Amino acid sequence: MKILITGAAGFLGSHLCERFLADGHEVIGMDNFVTGNSENLAHLSGHPRFLFIRHDVSNFIFVPERVNAVLHFASPASPNPKSPYGYVNLPIQTLKAGALGTHNTLGVSRRYKARFLLASTSEIYGDPLEHPQKETYWGHVDPIGPRSVYDEAKRFAEALTMAYHRYHGLDTRIVRIFNTYGPRMLLEDGRVVPTFLRQALSGEPLTIYGDGSQTRSFCYVDDLIEGIVRLLNSDEHHPVNLGNPNEISILEFGRTINELVGNKSGLVYKPGERGESDPQRRRPDISLAKQVLGWEPKISLEAGLQKTIPYFSKKLGLE
Repeated sequence: MKILITGAAGFLGSHLCERFLADGHEVIGMDNFVTGNSENLAHLSGHPRFLFIRHDVSNFIFVPERVNAVLHFASPASPNPKSPYGYVNLPIQTLKAGALGTHNTLGVSRRYKARFLLASTSEIYGDPLEHPQKETYWGHVDPIGPRSVYDEAKRFAEALTMAYHRYHGLDTRIVRIFNTYGPRMLLEDGRVVPTFLRQALSGEPLTIYGDGSQTRSFCYVDDLIEGIVRLLNSDEHHPVNLGNPNEISILEFGRTINELVGNKSGLVYKPGERGESDPQRRRPDISLAKQVLGWEPKISLEAGLQKTIPYFSKKLGLE
């Protein structure tokens, strides 16, 4: 196939480019480098089946040749208001990527009758009242809060994708991605994995907001990419959760990081300044993914972190 991937220079987009090339496909990568990093694609430079186009997906997208699939992954994704890459600090760009970007990429798919896959998110569930979260859950969200620029952009993107499927008969897929980690995450991202690894590798105590009882479920990037590939090749048009159902508290996660890195500085507790808008519990129900994709994560948290630590160590100049 010939595949267009937006957000190609991002964390997930770059891994997707790599995977589809490894599988023998042709890939057109697109990014405007607002949060993407050209270093993530440097190893693909000169690849005979890879073409990169620098472009903002909120503007009309012209692809000069037929593509067989479009994967829309372009969007800021960090919830941290202290990060320059956080969607709170890029509110208009985030809304445009979700609304105009989805409209434009769906237009490419419609033009070429190409399969379309939207990268959605567990954030559409908000601070969930249902646990774990199934695809049938409608969510518990604040439509005008600081995080709404991301949550509502993705909810609109899902609605638009389904409208194109129902009205135009477009062959669409929607993946709801839960917390994913691995090499190529931004060091300054602000989410818990890069923050904890940066602190631990620097010999600093890990910062725990509140009492650390809030939970997350962490999926290693290779597992997620496998699930996305399977979804693209499936016949499932409704949203599908992809993530790791193994839930862990932030406190336990911090201790695990310190043990793996050998950081003796321990933990430091601070008031839950980010806790007001952060969901307290997040875990996917992946029954649908198991049923329609035959997919579930294979890589344990410890094994995934062991694959991730060398990348962050190198980025910090410690190798």
